[in-house]
Amino acid sequence: MDIKTATALRRLRLVSAPEAVSFLLLLVCSVLKRTTDFDAVPVMGRVHAVLFVLYAIFWAFAWYRARWSFGIAAFYFVLSVLPTGGFFAERKLKREAEEAVVASRAFSEGAVKA
Repeated sequence: MDIKTATALRRLRLVSAPEAVSFLLLLVCSVLKRTTDFDAVPVMGRVHAVLFVLYAIFWAFAWYRARWSFGIAAFYFVLSVLPTGGFFAERKLKREAEEAVVASRAFSEGAVKA
């Protein structure tokens, strides 16, 4: 893997946790809307929508750069629609990005032949 692949994975990782938090906050706001007079759903809905669109864009780019199989790509997409899935995606993507950086450095230093 090259440094561009590591960058794509890092971008996806950095947006996955905030996307998961916004999803959980949107669920809390939905419950509060129905049980109290507090209505933050329109605001949290927009915030979550922006973060989800960013996640989807970065997911597609990471799929392309990392050359994931369909199963791996589907796994990361399914994690984005689960309320706490973004936290699991962040942890797994962190490991993948670190491995990509190590591989890129080894390749650039000539330790690994293409």
